[in-house]
Amino acid sequence: MKTSFADFTALKKEADTVYLKLQRMGFIESEMLQLQKENDSSFIADFFLGKKYSEIAIYYSQEDFTKKELQGVASEITDEYFVLPFEKIPTSLRKLTTIRNQKGNAFARLRLTEFERSESYKLSATLLVDNGNIRTVDSIAIKGYEKFPLSFLKYYAGVKKGKPFNQKKLVEQSESLNSLGFVSAIKPPEALFRKDSTTVYFYLEKQNNNLFDGILGFATDEETQKLTFNGYLNLELNNNLNYGEQLLLNYKADGKEQVNFRVKATLPYLLKTPFGLSGELKIFKRDSTFITTEQQLRATYQINPKSTTYIGYKGYDSSNLLDIAIAGTPVEDFKSKFFIAGASYIKPQNKKLFPIKTVISFDGGVGVRDKEGNSDDQVRIETLLNNIFNLNYKNSIFVQNITSVLFSDSYLVNELFRFGGINSIRGFNENSIDASLYSIINTEYRYQFNDGVFVHSIIDLGYFENETLSLKQNLYSFGFGLGLNTKAGLFKFNVANGNTQNQDFSFSNTKIHISISSKF
Repeated sequence: MKTSFADFTALKKEADTVYLKLQRMGFIESEMLQLQKENDSSFIADFFLGKKYSEIAIYYSQEDFTKKELQGVASEITDEYFVLPFEKIPTSLRKLTTIRNQKGNAFARLRLTEFERSESYKLSATLLVDNGNIRTVDSIAIKGYEKFPLSFLKYYAGVKKGKPFNQKKLVEQSESLNSLGFVSAIKPPEALFRKDSTTVYFYLEKQNNNLFDGILGFATDEETQKLTFNGYLNLELNNNLNYGEQLLLNYKADGKEQVNFRVKATLPYLLKTPFGLSGELKIFKRDSTFITTEQQLRATYQINPKSTTYIGYKGYDSSNLLDIAIAGTPVEDFKSKFFIAGASYIKPQNKKLFPIKTVISFDGGVGVRDKEGNSDDQVRIETLLNNIFNLNYKNSIFVQNITSVLFSDSYLVNELFRFGGINSIRGFNENSIDASLYSIINTEYRYQFNDGVFVHSIIDLGYFENETLSLKQNLYSFGFGLGLNTKAGLFKFNVANGNTQNQDFSFSNTKIHISISSKF
C-alpha cells in the first residue's frame, strides 16, 4: 500500500482502493469514516471494519447452471444455493461467465444482488444472469487459403453452422487443422457480430505436404545376369487438387531377398458428405519362394472429428514360385476373400514434431481361403494403440502396441503376417519374421531440445507365434534414436540391438535404421 502521494487526489484514490480491498476480503460492512488532515504533510484515514465474512451462500437457478458446472467453482452445492469463499467471488464469477459464453451467450454478464445477513450472521446473495442474445455460427469465411476444402472444417475440425458460438472451442478446432499437414492456422479465428448474425473468420495458410524419400539402385545378378533393382522409394502426394486427396506410392527391394510394392489412393468427404473412399494394392515377393498380391477397397464414414469407421473388401492372391517343395515350408497357391470392417480414433495435438497424441485403431476381417479346391474359414484381426504422455514441453513418453492375429484351421507361410524393422520392432530386418500371431510394445522416452531436434530411447518388447513351425518366441530390442527437422525434411536415425529369447547379447545384431521425409 502506498504511503506517499503527489497530491490530495492521488491520496483519495488510494483510500478508495483500500476500501474496495476490504470489501473483497469479506468486510462488507466496512466504511471509511473520515479522511482527516493531521498537518501540512500528513492525513489520517479512519475505517470501520465490522464483521468479516469468510464465505457466502449464493442462490441460483438450475436453468442457468447445473450442479456439474458449479463443481468447477464450489465444493458445497445444493439444489438452491452453492457456497463460495469470499475472496474467490471475482474469479468464480469469471469462470461461470465463461461457461455461459460457451453455450452461445457471447455477451453474458453475471452479478450478485439481494445481499442478506441472517440472524446467525451468515451472508447470502442471489446470482443474477443476463444472458444477452444467444449467438450461433451463422457463416464461415476463410482468409489466406480460400480454396481450402471446407469439408475438413466441417467434419474433421467439427466447425458447423448453427452451432453455439464458443470462442475457446473455435480456437481449439482451428489448431486441430495443423495436424492435417497441408494447412496451418496462422492466427486464432475471429468473429464479426452483426445485429442478426455472427460470422467467424479462419486464418489459414496452405502448406506443401508432398513427401519424398528414396534411393534406387541397379545391379546385374551374378547368377542369372539379369538386371535387378534395389533400394526404396516413398512418395506421398497430399492435397494437390485442394480436395484433401492423398496418393501413396512405396517401393522397397534389397535386390534378392524381398520386394515390397504398395500404392494407395484416398478420396475423403465425397460430395461434401462424411463418406469417403480408399483403394489399395500391395505386392510382396520373397526371393524365389512366393509372390502375394493384396487388393483392398474401403468405404469410410467420419463419425465425429476424431472417430472414423469403415467397411470394405480385401482379397489375396498368392503364387508358389518354388520348383521343388521344401520340407517344413508349406507354401502353396491360394486365393482369399475377406469382408472387412474397422474403426479408428485419432486425437491430434498442437506440436510440430509430434502432431498426433493418441491413436486407437481396430481392423477385422472375416473370409475364406481357397487352395486346390479346399476352403478354410478365416478371421484376421489387427489393432494399433499408441499415446504420447506429455510430462512437460521437453519431456514425453511414447507407448505403442501393435497386435495381429490370424485364426485358421491350417496355415501357409505365404499368408502369415510379416513384421520387423523401423515400423514394428526395431533391431530386426524389415519383414524378416513370419507370424500367425504377434504383439509388439514400443516405448520411447523423448527429450525435445526445441521444435527441430529431439533424442529418444528405444525399448521394444515382442511376442509371436508361427503355427507353420510350431514356434513361440519372445523378442526384445534396446537402443536410441535422433530426430532432426532439417530444410530437406525430417531426418530420423535409430540404432537398436534386437535379440530373441535365450539368445546371448551380440553387437552383430545391432541394426541402424535411417529415414528422411522431404516435403515439396
